[in-house]
Amino acid sequence: MSNFSLSPSPTSGFSISLQNPTKTSPYHHQPLSFSTSINNTIFTPLNSHTKTFKALPKNLSLTCRHSDYFEPQQQQQQQQQPHGASSPKVFVGYSIYKGKAALTIEPRSPEFAPINSGAFKLSREGMVMLQFAPAAGVRQYDWSRKQVFSLSVTEMGSIISLGAKDSCEFFHDPNKGRSDEGKVRKVLKVEPLPDGSGHFFNLSVQNKLINLDENIYIPVTKAEFAVLVSAFNFVLPYLLGWHTAANSFKPEDTSRSNNANPRSGAELEWNR
Repeated sequence: MSNFSLSPSPTSGFSISLQNPTKTSPYHHQPLSFSTSINNTIFTPLNSHTKTFKALPKNLSLTCRHSDYFEPQQQQQQQQQPHGASSPKVFVGYSIYKGKAALTIEPRSPEFAPINSGAFKLSREGMVMLQFAPAAGVRQYDWSRKQVFSLSVTEMGSIISLGAKDSCEFFHDPNKGRSDEGKVRKVLKVEPLPDGSGHFFNLSVQNKLINLDENIYIPVTKAEFAVLVSAFNFVLPYLLGWHTAANSFKPEDTSRSNNANPRSGAELEWNR
């Protein structure tokens, strides 16, 4: 709360004095915004610590407005929460266009679930979505025929560790564990180009449910592959949810954990 006082003034009737609030803002170096309206005339404060205004005693009003000084702190706290962040969703990706196909890579965020303590626990790791679209003409691609392959963090690690002459292969069955298991088969192969200039990304999809047999491949140059590896390295901790955990670390939490169980497994391992 702010303190207001009225006092007579020999020259202009009386003055209005406002003292700074007792509860200081974390942004106290920036004074709050005040204004007075007297006879439709706006006056600004004379002092940043004691707000004093001189005016006639007719049609007097005082306005105290808190600017959004607390908003940055609130936004930061909201962004640290695994669920319900108020910041708008942002879509990013990396695209490679070649003569016979196009390839786009987009990250998908991890999922968290609440637990009884009120905290959150990772329920599903994030992934990277690969979308392959065949060419439909010169610099035109048929995205209605796109095929999708989701890379797990471990599969991303396999691609990151590839050397110039190395290859890897991944098999997915989207219906594994269901009644339609085995009816959809997806195989992604990443193989070195014969001239050593990069890698082939080859996705084959067999879908017996709709009688589909699709094969899309696209060459990826060394430079493009380097971008993929750099992006994968950067986003991996986020797909694992580690950034959310790091933002929630507090000194008192560590102290409380050590005091509660001074001979915990983590401490024993650390002391080796």
